[in-house]
Amino acid sequence: MDSSLFLEMESAQFTKTGQAACGDDVRFLTVERENRHLAALSDGLGSGVKAHILANMTTSMALKFLESNMPMLEAAEIIMDSLPVCEVRKIGYATFSLFDFRLGGKAYVTEMGNPGYIHLRGVQEVMPLKDQMIVSAHWPDREVRECVADFLPGDRIILCSDGVTQAGLGQRRDMKFGWRRSGVLEFARRRIALDPEISSRDLSAAIAREALNLAPGGCKDDISCVVAYLRHPRVMRILTGPPYYREHDSDYARQALLGEEHVVVCGGTTANIIERELGVKVRVNLADMRTAGSLPPVGKVAGVGIATEGILTLSRVLSAIEEMRPVEGEPAAAKAILDRMMRHDRIEFVIGTKVNESHQDPGIPQELELRRSVVRRMAQALERNYRKVVTVNYY
Repeated sequence: MDSSLFLEMESAQFTKTGQAACGDDVRFLTVERENRHLAALSDGLGSGVKAHILANMTTSMALKFLESNMPMLEAAEIIMDSLPVCEVRKIGYATFSLFDFRLGGKAYVTEMGNPGYIHLRGVQEVMPLKDQMIVSAHWPDREVRECVADFLPGDRIILCSDGVTQAGLGQRRDMKFGWRRSGVLEFARRRIALDPEISSRDLSAAIAREALNLAPGGCKDDISCVVAYLRHPRVMRILTGPPYYREHDSDYARQALLGEEHVVVCGGTTANIIERELGVKVRVNLADMRTAGSLPPVGKVAGVGIATEGILTLSRVLSAIEEMRPVEGEPAAAKAILDRMMRHDRIEFVIGTKVNESHQDPGIPQELELRRSVVRRMAQALERNYRKVVTVNYY
């Protein structure tokens, strides 16, 4: 296994207009001990809460079966046997697409009822090494497709519900049969040609948004898109707090030399060390003061990255990632850090361990935790909620 590789898996969804819950469900699971990555996308029968329950049951069961290496046909039969029966249509039904990949190995894709997956190497479509249809003896009208793919660095696999491929159906003269899988394929190729390193997050969002745009007047069906992208990890480094020993300041400051797009300096004392040791200046645009929101504005450090206030900003970032809040509603400094976190795969915290006496003041609000506690919780939330790889180094 190549430990320098990273599998980014992200999804984007839109709920059918007028429904309180999305009838599709997407789940991811990383099996650390096996360097294995699993994804499940299910489309429940119909839409709304009942469809959501069907899809949710399907994805949760499917991931458990995948993790235990149960034969997929057997798993599919158990899933179909377990689904509640719709009172109107007299069937219990949810389609699914499953992705199973172990770093250094092949990718396995299993589908029932969903549009066929797309495998791209750059902008070229890649055909599976193995592609077979299996019919269940319990459910002779259902076919399960099992594929094995040679998934290499730089490759992407796209899964979607029929809300994507049927977008525009009956609404556009140039799309008699909807967007179809071929339309999704061509759109993905164009986006990758424009940005060869486009992230799974951005590509899945672009595909889902385009499907939504093809249906004027509202979302006609639940829309879901999942993208898995195998590549070398994008590393981000956050420096906060002064080192315990002043003689370590120089080495500490050099940790900030990772590239402007990849570094965040948090805290005034930390910024002072960076300025002194690297001979740079933190510059703040006065115009940004008006749009900074409830936190001090973001500064720019030429050749290094961005600089923000320390514990208040990190605490705001912590609450956002623990609650999985949209970044758009955050103050500018928190949003800048969150945006960078979402664009990177491996987050490295470089933590100075000298205690800032101002944070020991009992007059400071109790929730203002010490930086080490904040970073520890942040690392847990990034790993749990966003599947990031997090390391913490202390100085």
